[in-house]
Amino acid sequence: MSKEHLATFIIERSAKFGSKVALRRKVSGEWQETTYTDFIRQARAIAAALLGRGIARHDRVGIFSDNRPEWAITDLAALIAFATSVPIYATNTGEQTRYIVDDSGLRILFVGNQEQLEHARPLLGRSSLELIVTYDELGEQGDNRIITFSDFLAEGEAQELDERLDANLAQGDTEDLVTIIYTSGTTGEPKGVMLSHANLFHQFHTIDEDFDVGPEDRSLSFLPLSHVFERVWCYYLFVKGASVSFLDDPRNVLELFADVRPTAMCSVPRLFEKIYSTAHAKVEKAPPHRRAIFNWAIQTGSRYQYATRQGTAGPMLRFQHRLADRLVLSKVRNIVGGPKKFLAAGGAKLAQNIEEFFLACGILVCQGYGLTETSPTLSVNRPHDFLFGTVGKPVKGVEVKIAADGEIIVRGPNIMKGYWNKPEATREVLTEDGWFSTGDIGELDDRGFLRITDRKKDLIITSGGKNIAPQHIETVLRQDFYIEQLVAIGDDRKFISALVVPNFPALEEWAREQGLTYTNRDELVALPRVHALYQQRIETGNQQLAQYERVKKFHIMPAEFTQATGEVTATLKTRRKFVNQKYATIIDQIYA
Repeated sequence: MSKEHLATFIIERSAKFGSKVALRRKVSGEWQETTYTDFIRQARAIAAALLGRGIARHDRVGIFSDNRPEWAITDLAALIAFATSVPIYATNTGEQTRYIVDDSGLRILFVGNQEQLEHARPLLGRSSLELIVTYDELGEQGDNRIITFSDFLAEGEAQELDERLDANLAQGDTEDLVTIIYTSGTTGEPKGVMLSHANLFHQFHTIDEDFDVGPEDRSLSFLPLSHVFERVWCYYLFVKGASVSFLDDPRNVLELFADVRPTAMCSVPRLFEKIYSTAHAKVEKAPPHRRAIFNWAIQTGSRYQYATRQGTAGPMLRFQHRLADRLVLSKVRNIVGGPKKFLAAGGAKLAQNIEEFFLACGILVCQGYGLTETSPTLSVNRPHDFLFGTVGKPVKGVEVKIAADGEIIVRGPNIMKGYWNKPEATREVLTEDGWFSTGDIGELDDRGFLRITDRKKDLIITSGGKNIAPQHIETVLRQDFYIEQLVAIGDDRKFISALVVPNFPALEEWAREQGLTYTNRDELVALPRVHALYQQRIETGNQQLAQYERVKKFHIMPAEFTQATGEVTATLKTRRKFVNQKYATIIDQIYA
């Protein structure tokens, strides 16, 4: 396979699925579908248009859009044309977009909507950017450097470049650069991670080792395709002939579950946390007999799942499970669109009790671990070999060691080639013999399961010298129905405090029920009864934490943390240094 090209690999395997639906997107309430035949045809046409515009081997082509079929078509086209694709998060600001365009030297940029076009348009003529292709028909632009996707597709179809495209594919090398993916920049400016064909081939083989995916499967793509996790997963689905439904607005994911009924998909822990907290919030308000039924059903589901895996589920337990399933468990499964082969979770820590809850309901969440720099998967829980509370065992071909300071260091065929234009930053994390320093703190148990405790740079060191992992605190407290976001504070302080962002729809409903009056969210979060509510909720969550981890004081924020306001990255990771600086006055008042 040393000379095999990723585009060849995808095309040869997906072409046999012909008229089967590959890509779907809901527009104005109706599903628009693209077959595998049309998927490949359009990708080849866009590739021809790229070549016709002078795109040469390894020239950079950017994609700045929400998830949609055109995203996947453009990405495959860049592969066919031997270009290097550079995804940009759909929520990036104009300044963040400019940085990536300038740093990578983008020549052509595909954009999804008007806002993204407005971020990109000023870069024409003042950077390497020569052409913008818009997925949506955005009206008359009056600039021949801006063209619609449909026109660009027609441009490619009119060119007779089949022989050149095929010749390109025949010259592939697995060490060639496929993509440059910019990290979300929690601790500084983004770095462009260079990934090769070999890196991604490794990921295909690791999924094949342990997971069963085929043409009958359906996936709902709502994590950003600009993130390596969702992107590699979609590549794999295309190879297997599965159907992918794209969701451009992740906030609508629960609405589409029942419609798409995905059988396997990737997610982030926050989705599972919200389903878990919503279910338990409803149970809290239910009469005692309904709470008892719910708790019995979850306990029965858990006993049944483990007994079934051990081959010890007897007739009585099977009968009890059928009853529990009819009363409770099936209703939880229906929230996520029915039965699943598996769900994969990554990007942040998922609490063990939430994993256990979903398994009891008949849904296995396979939590894994990885980074953009590792293509991404380093370890994962498998359907046949999992341990909740961990991120599974290392995947085939990956070596994992724990350094003296607890940092996880890894080596394998999935490790990046380096950071684009940043040789010094590359040397800081990647040794000459291939060991990559992840920046995460963790431990390996005697069975080979890996456990992540926190980010090395995120550790809170209190004034008493105690090292505390904020992610654990945040994961536990964020399970509460009334808490949407929470940032633990405590560096050089005597105790842990927190900035708390409410689940505003839930809080506002509670305030109406209590008859509270206010005119805006600033007034709402300042109400003494609201503070008392959160005091009670946090004290309940604190019971799951060690004494030194418990949140002693907190401040309720009147607005969500967003990428636009700077507190979180495009992948919703907290920019802790920024938060501490931006809210220094509030934090000082907490400790006054």
